[in-house]
Amino acid sequence: MKKIQILGTGCPKCKKLAENAETAAQTLGIEYEIEKVTDINDIMKFGVMMTPALAVDGQVKVVGKVPCPKDIQATLI
Repeated sequence: MKKIQILGTGCPKCKKLAENAETAAQTLGIEYEIEKVTDINDIMKFGVMMTPALAVDGQVKVVGKVPCPKDIQATLI
């Protein structure tokens, strides 16, 4: 199972990233869990200084932008 983490404070871009990540995972048909990391101290532990960010299985894959579901799919496989 993939652990998808959305790093951000809950702004509209963060919500869109979560939506796109869920769409990407559903399209691939993989088992996944989405976690929203909103505490700024927890976000900084990932070394992320700009949100939104996407982490997969604990590794940061995207920082500071909202990729489309197709681009997110590439980070999930």
